[in-house]
Amino acid sequence: MRKTLDIQHRTFINATPDRVYETLTTGEGWDAWFTQGTTIDARPGGSIHFRFKDFGPDHISLEDGGAILEMVAGEKFVYQWTPGETTTTISFTLRKLGEGTLVSLTESGYQRSEQDLKAFGDCAVGWGEALTLLKFYLEHGITYGTVPRHREEKPMTKEYSIRTDNFTKIQK
Repeated sequence: MRKTLDIQHRTFINATPDRVYETLTTGEGWDAWFTQGTTIDARPGGSIHFRFKDFGPDHISLEDGGAILEMVAGEKFVYQWTPGETTTTISFTLRKLGEGTLVSLTESGYQRSEQDLKAFGDCAVGWGEALTLLKFYLEHGITYGTVPRHREEKPMTKEYSIRTDNFTKIQK
């Protein structure tokens, strides 16, 4: 049995590899379809810092990021972040296919700890949604926008992960 778990997704986007690459390697690119305030020092050895505010129906706000490991214009973007207790590596590989781009995403390095397994499940679903959002944005200019709140709903903050972790510990 492998010690670590990997997430893999692929999608076809009807846009050039260069356009997909530019969207993935600039803060403005990420903010156009997915984040709010992402910053990127776009070079190997640089860093990426994601900022999500009130994202999705759960209104999740979080920040994460890490080192940029590899950049090959129009072909590959590799960086790290820490969604669980272990730092993982995200690799976007772009391949021209007809008039568009085959986008392959791999996130590797999850350990089999309780916290990493929860992050693995969340990110496995999340990356599928993210690639769909990227596709809709690049092909049609559609962005996710914001989800309206119910009057009784309180804003989600960093307490979200704390509550989730406490709930997980109670479940043991």
